[in-house]
Amino acid sequence: MLEIQLVRVGQVDQQVLDFLAVVLPDSLGLNCKVVEQTIDPSVAYNPARNQYNSIEILLLLSRLKTKPRVKLLGLTRFDLFIPILTFVFGQAQVNNRNAVMSVHRLRQAYYGLPDDEKLFLERCEKEALHELGHTFGLVHCQDFECVMYLSNAIEQVDLKSNSFCDACRQQLKSSYY
Repeated sequence: MLEIQLVRVGQVDQQVLDFLAVVLPDSLGLNCKVVEQTIDPSVAYNPARNQYNSIEILLLLSRLKTKPRVKLLGLTRFDLFIPILTFVFGQAQVNNRNAVMSVHRLRQAYYGLPDDEKLFLERCEKEALHELGHTFGLVHCQDFECVMYLSNAIEQVDLKSNSFCDACRQQLKSSYY
């Protein structure tokens, strides 16, 4: 059976893991569990940028052994980048097993604003669904309300919903079989 597994990449708040383990099955219709294994992301650290290379983290995830039909979502508190961008909220291997997302820029405190735990968790859900959507073969959507809409800034994360548009949902469901 198809399943989502959440993997810690370094230390991650247990609250985020527990929240995603509850909401992702509702949104995706798939089982989701937190695995005990933790990945050490130190090899992905770039001291010149004070960030972690998400491509390197995806390679670390690819080395994990899983049962067939498992999607892995690595979660980290570290700021992520790819060489051509200043930062990324996350990255995934399209139509493959592995994805990673960072909570670093999802907290209001990052922007000098008072914490809002509800908003933070909503952002986590959206970014988790977005990255997992890529693992099922979905690409960026033109519908700005669809969770698959590209987000280059936190305002874009906040504008989109936590659900797939009809076209993306149909493509997602067909990829399950």
